[in-house]
Amino acid sequence: MAKFLDAHDTLTRMVLLDCSGVAYLLVISHSEHPPTTPQWVLAVLAFAAALLLHRRPPINLVAQTVLFAIAMVQLDDATINQVGTAWAIGELALWASRKSFLAVAVAAVTVIYLICDPPSSGHLLQSLMGLATNLGLPILLGLVVRTTRELGVQAAKRAAEEQRRRESEHRASRADERSAIARELHDVVAHHVASMVLRVGVARHVLPDLDPRAAEVFDDVHRTGTAALTDLRRLVAVLRDPDRVRGDAALTAIDPSALPAALDGAVETARRAGVVVEAEIDPAVVELDAVRGLALLRLTQEGLTNVAKHAGPDARAELSVVMEGSDLHWSVTDFPSSPAFPPAFSPASAPASSPAVSSAFSPAAAPVDIVPGGGHGLTGMRERVEVLGGSLTAGPSGPGWRVATMLPGDHPIAALASS
Repeated sequence: MAKFLDAHDTLTRMVLLDCSGVAYLLVISHSEHPPTTPQWVLAVLAFAAALLLHRRPPINLVAQTVLFAIAMVQLDDATINQVGTAWAIGELALWASRKSFLAVAVAAVTVIYLICDPPSSGHLLQSLMGLATNLGLPILLGLVVRTTRELGVQAAKRAAEEQRRRESEHRASRADERSAIARELHDVVAHHVASMVLRVGVARHVLPDLDPRAAEVFDDVHRTGTAALTDLRRLVAVLRDPDRVRGDAALTAIDPSALPAALDGAVETARRAGVVVEAEIDPAVVELDAVRGLALLRLTQEGLTNVAKHAGPDARAELSVVMEGSDLHWSVTDFPSSPAFPPAFSPASAPASSPAVSSAFSPAAAPVDIVPGGGHGLTGMRERVEVLGGSLTAGPSGPGWRVATMLPGDHPIAALASS
């Protein structure tokens, strides 16, 4: 029924109308007055016009009206052509955007009807009433369907506008939150990091006769702080205006060709911090997409940093980066230097209130001269790999602890990044 009343599905209505007309002719063919040849001819012409002109209601109305006029003059039973004209009027009411257009069409059909079949004296009112019924019901049906359709369109527009308004308010709220976070990062974190970098540079300048090993530490701290400031500036830029920097690959990805050098830099940073790192890096990582390449670099930096912070001086770590087809397998295994330093990824390094292997490390587990992390190391690593379709695992491995993941190459984000 919904399809029958669909304003755009005129063909279905015309097919049903033609079928009912054929059924009518077949029924009366068994009566005392079967349809004549002219009646069949005019009926077939009306059926064909309804089908061929179903998308052109004005032309269909003209054709049906002409056939109706001929039927009134030539036939004793013009029911088929009368119904065809009435239905064409209903389709016009459904189609016409202006009521004046419909009024002119109705007036024209009425005039032709009165000319071709003038009522006898005393029967004018009866003829007009019959014509009003024959034309009024289709017009009423067409106007009802048209009005219902317009109300549905208006309701859909209002719903879409309300949805856009809510989305706009949500985006504005998120923008305010991002701006607040960006201000805190810029005014507090970046300020303190810049201050530390500046003081290290000043100390390096005013103490020219430092022991070479101490000078190397100063230089490493200065490089690390400068790199942190660069990352903070990029992060602040993303928070302040995500749309402006969305196309900047430096903020969201890394060039795969530069990935081996970046991984070597992360390994070298850990070694300067006192960790003995044995790295196995598959040269095929240059074939990674930019998104997984960035994830690999961040996982490596976080994993080796955790070892340097929590596994003690002279700890040993094994980094494994292996490509198997398009899948990336990554792991970091740490071996503490002494029992006083628990493994970097072990439950002993997690806060007592946290589930085992759920986040980074508690202050009690860190050496006294190491500032403890915020407790979100493994949580951030896990969230990063889950976005790319992987899962992070962490567990005992001999005397130490191992954290590993596999990033599939067939994940939609990876496939999109590589296309």
